[in-house]
Amino acid sequence: MNYSFTEFLALLGGIALFLYGMKVMSEGLQKAAGDRLRSILGAMTRNKFMGVTSGVLITALIQSSSASTVMVVSFVNAGLMSLEQSMSVILGANLGNTFTTWIVSIFGFKLKMVHMCLPILAVAVPMLFFKNGTVKSIGEFLIGFAFLFFGLDFINQHMPDLSKSPEIFEALRHYTSMGFWSLLLFFAVGVVVTMIIQSSAATFAIVLIMATNGWIPFDMGCAIILGGNVGTTITPLLASLGGNTAAKKAATGHLVYNLIGAAWMLVIFFPFCRMTAWFTQDVVHIGDPEALYEVVKGGGVPTDALVVSTSMGLTLYHTIYNILSLLVMIGFTRQLVKIVNRLVKSKKKRDGETEFSLKYISGGLLNAAELNISQAQREIVVYAQRVERMFGMVKQLIHTKTGTEEFNKLYTRIGKYEDISDRMEIEIANYLNKVMDGRLSHDSKLRISTMLNFVGEIESIADSCNNIARTLVRKEEAHAHFGEENYKNIDTILKYVSEAMANMIAVLADLDNVSDEDLTRSYDKEREINNYRNLLRTENIENINQKKYPYQAGIFYMDIVCEAEKLGDFIINVIDGVEAQHKRLDNE
Repeated sequence: MNYSFTEFLALLGGIALFLYGMKVMSEGLQKAAGDRLRSILGAMTRNKFMGVTSGVLITALIQSSSASTVMVVSFVNAGLMSLEQSMSVILGANLGNTFTTWIVSIFGFKLKMVHMCLPILAVAVPMLFFKNGTVKSIGEFLIGFAFLFFGLDFINQHMPDLSKSPEIFEALRHYTSMGFWSLLLFFAVGVVVTMIIQSSAATFAIVLIMATNGWIPFDMGCAIILGGNVGTTITPLLASLGGNTAAKKAATGHLVYNLIGAAWMLVIFFPFCRMTAWFTQDVVHIGDPEALYEVVKGGGVPTDALVVSTSMGLTLYHTIYNILSLLVMIGFTRQLVKIVNRLVKSKKKRDGETEFSLKYISGGLLNAAELNISQAQREIVVYAQRVERMFGMVKQLIHTKTGTEEFNKLYTRIGKYEDISDRMEIEIANYLNKVMDGRLSHDSKLRISTMLNFVGEIESIADSCNNIARTLVRKEEAHAHFGEENYKNIDTILKYVSEAMANMIAVLADLDNVSDEDLTRSYDKEREINNYRNLLRTENIENINQKKYPYQAGIFYMDIVCEAEKLGDFIINVIDGVEAQHKRLDNE
């Protein structure tokens, strides 16, 4: 066999084009249906059936079980579902992953879709120039679809023809006839190849080409596919390395589930392959998927009917195996969670508090660009809730006697929350900037710009909280004292701020369903804060003139009041961003 280096590069190029086609296809779908994807996520409930269904739908839509697996972390942390319930989504994601294999098998080997790729591009490319974002996204999806099958055709053309090299062909056949050792060898090949290219669909495409050329028997093709199921867990594992404990647990759950599935399949592998062959031939009436290898082995030439029966047999194996794994494991999710919790333990600080980390987003992005926005949006709500807790500490600090151990401890804790706030701002903003670099719809890019403003305003709220705490320390150093009326007025304005902040968080938590009443309530509360600040400012001048308290005490008093009014300004800036986004969506 004369196989040049140029042909090898062409083979790698075919694989690259296949993977790129999948990526463009997936992103086009996400951009066309980003909001609907978020709606599907919202449908995940405590019902296992809904979890499985959501996993199947999302994975079929974004064509990445890895992305779906990492994505369920947000629901585990939010309390919307436990780790046990999230396992059902992972089970569904594995089944949804068979969707791409059916596309490749049917269109790539039965309908010879490559002949339609150029006409598809002729229709799709002009769609990129439409003003309508949905039409442009559908055009991208069609372009990715065409590239996928162009890549598949190139892989088929440039895969080395082993039949022209009898010595290699015989050596390969030798490795396929070692019984259980052959099974383990080809299983390992599937694991390694999928870990390298990080796409079980690409591995499946390569297996189809090898099997439909008669280079490997049907059962060894099934072994590689089985290994690919395990190898595909590498993506969420890598993504979870820079993430929090929940991300690691979700990724580990995916790995453990696939290892358990592979283990029971290896035990009954050969009978299961014969059952799949019988099902393909006698139930579906497509043909015997094992016949093609025997024909080529005897010196014959594979017919189109044999090629179709082999490709469909491999696809049915992949699908039936995942359905059975789902049915077997769905009743043992609780035990699966126990295994995961033993393997991945939460990090604890010495004082017993959980180590700080972002709750929904990790260092790496999901493979679903549009869904990263959903993760970041939830993280912003957590950020606001954390700053709200910091504000609660400030209200407590005001009534804590200065100079005491309790005061110093609380003041130090507020300072730590300020540091955490700064870190969260940077990490969330960096994450959003990475998402912005992805292939997003125009609406999603505007949404990210608004979210970046939210992050900046929330950090400013934390700064103001810290400023109030520092003012209290300066008051103590100056030996200034507040009267009962001062404390009463401070409590009142901080109460207004607290109500405004609670309303802001409620709005952020449900951005897709913001009502005009929610926005009006926020603006009314802002006016209330401003009016009360103006009233206290006027009274303060009169009280100082009447010698009710020293001038210096009045300065510190008004510093706190004005800082509280600033808090209201930062809160209303967030509401302004929500209103602008709300109006934009209403006009579309």
